[in-house]
Amino acid sequence: MRLERPARERETARPRWAPAVLTAAMAVSMLQLFLIGALGPRLVEDGGFSRTVLGLTTTAGFGVAALLSLRAGRWVDRLGARRCLVALLALAAVALALIGSATGTAMLLAAVALGGLPQALANPATNKVILAVVPKERRGSVTGWKQSGVQLGAFAAGVPLAALAGWLGWRGAVFAAAGAALGLAVWSLRVLPPDPEKPAEGAAGPPPRVRVGRLALFCLLLGCGIASVNTYLALYGSQRLDLGPVVAAWLVAVLGIMGIAGRVGWSRRAGGMDVPALLLAPLAAGACGASLLLAASGPVPALVWLGAAGVGALATAGNAVSMVAVIKEGNPKTAGRASALVSAGFFGGFALGPPLFGLLVDHAGYGPGWWLVAGEFLGAALVVLPLWARR
Repeated sequence: MRLERPARERETARPRWAPAVLTAAMAVSMLQLFLIGALGPRLVEDGGFSRTVLGLTTTAGFGVAALLSLRAGRWVDRLGARRCLVALLALAAVALALIGSATGTAMLLAAVALGGLPQALANPATNKVILAVVPKERRGSVTGWKQSGVQLGAFAAGVPLAALAGWLGWRGAVFAAAGAALGLAVWSLRVLPPDPEKPAEGAAGPPPRVRVGRLALFCLLLGCGIASVNTYLALYGSQRLDLGPVVAAWLVAVLGIMGIAGRVGWSRRAGGMDVPALLLAPLAAGACGASLLLAASGPVPALVWLGAAGVGALATAGNAVSMVAVIKEGNPKTAGRASALVSAGFFGGFALGPPLFGLLVDHAGYGPGWWLVAGEFLGAALVVLPLWARR
């Protein structure tokens, strides 16, 4: 009897730790993107990589993530969320270590491409855990916190890791991130509830139709704009606004802090709505206005901080609200694939956006680049606008 009570207590305690594990997993899954963005000035000046290569790193990582997303959803439904969550953290640690070791463009792109697999697994695995261990009334807020992990990664890249890069160099900062990811893999193995021995009945059936096509297209356009801002904002601050490398990285931190607040707040609001997707058009339209502030920051540099805050609070919240819609209206048996379908659109946007932005900047300057971002956010708003008419 002495052995039964501690075991029961451990099983009861595990769900309490689930939101923290899910948040950390989302942060790690996207950390390489934010690190490359925040450390962009150092990679260009010290590492010898070009601005075009920075854009290609995003394409490599998220191109792989988009291609593997549909398959990753099936893996999660069949193998279990816990196994896939531990695997994504371990793979992220390996990818970060290889990025820190990269000595040329090919090696850097290959390492970032490997990091696309954890990104593909992240939303299907974490959404599946939420459906398994979180009560219905808390799923909206937990999803918000979980999705805010992406912005927590932005904050980690923009403040502590950027500061560490000033002391140890950019490679040392990336190696530190790899060590943290490995530690989180061990922690998640300890605190998450075990996967069922057999996949849920019906897991091999067709995924639910939760307006998946429209949500995926929305996330495609949203991802184009968000990825461009994430990748080039610090470099823009350094090259055009004369900010030092550390201060320029703070722009990414502001993006991250406001993203955390936006994802948590808007997801909680969406969780209490019958149709969470109704929030998507206003959020994307607001993000369009925020990106116009970035375009106006050339002559008025102070506006760059307002623009970064607006994109963080509104654009990144749109992705979180789309996941609330999937979780609230989806089928738990096929939640992995439903999440993966929407994630595929988002990752596709992350693969397409930065190289288009970088190409435009190289030929026309940053101003037209920010106008492109504004157009992508406006397009996202128009895609989901018909939901209002149907409602």
